Amino acid sequence: MKNISFMWNRLFKSQLGGAFQTNKFFTQSFNLQTNTCKMSTANTVLSSSSPASGGDEKPILYSYWRSSCSWRVRIALNLKEIPYDIKPISLIKSGGEQHCNEYREVNPMEQVPALQIDGHTLIESVAIMHYLEETRPQRPLLPQDVHKRAKVREICEIICSGIQPLQNLIVLIHVGEEKKKEWAQHWITRGFRAVEKVLSTSAGKYCVGDEISMADCCLVPQVFNARRFHVDLRPYPIILRIDRELESNPAFRAAHPSNQPDCPPELPNK
Repeated sequence: MKNISFMWNRLFKSQLGGAFQTNKFFTQSFNLQTNTCKMSTANTVLSSSSPASGGDEKPILYSYWRSSCSWRVRIALNLKEIPYDIKPISLIKSGGEQHCNEYREVNPMEQVPALQIDGHTLIESVAIMHYLEETRPQRPLLPQDVHKRAKVREICEIICSGIQPLQNLIVLIHVGEEKKKEWAQHWITRGFRAVEKVLSTSAGKYCVGDEISMADCCLVPQVFNARRFHVDLRPYPIILRIDRELESNPAFRAAHPSNQPDCPPELPNK
């Protein structure tokens, strides 16, 4: 796509050359947050069941309302009916609360999500989902069939490694305001072509067969992102069908950004 290769090269050259030191806006905001910010207090998320295992303390999810990575974990927790508290981390307020010294102790990557559970702190959404699957196997998010499991992981990997990171905030701040939409559209379109192809042989009612899996937890937030960046989704009928199927699922509905405690009241559907 026009200008994409140039922007990609420029992005990595700037990182290698110390972009985090030379980007004045980012550096100033980062330093301000490192020295002065305080994280928000936890907001309780109601759930209908008790934790299946682990200690008595309710898990705490460090989350941002519109973060697709946080969203995946919210869906997984809801599907497994694990009660949890949310501690909102604003990715934009005063340069980003994720850069606070306090939060860096929770997540050294300075990103969301992070989940405190069973006396441990876990980061990275897919790792968290696998932990939930292994410690709370009821309402499984991975199929029993080995081939189907591989397909679930394949779809998760395409989305979580091949699409979402390339249109994430930490990348977009280096692209330039006038090119952000074009950049995001390019990488989402490229990835969705692959996802649609995989789904053509793996999908049943959902991404892999007729049971909800981790792949669905990853797909729905990415469709939301695609709409945010005005990606033409008509070439992806299977993706759209699965997204529509899951819209009314209570676990997915409760995890939606518009239902999060830190969703700005003036932006419920953004």
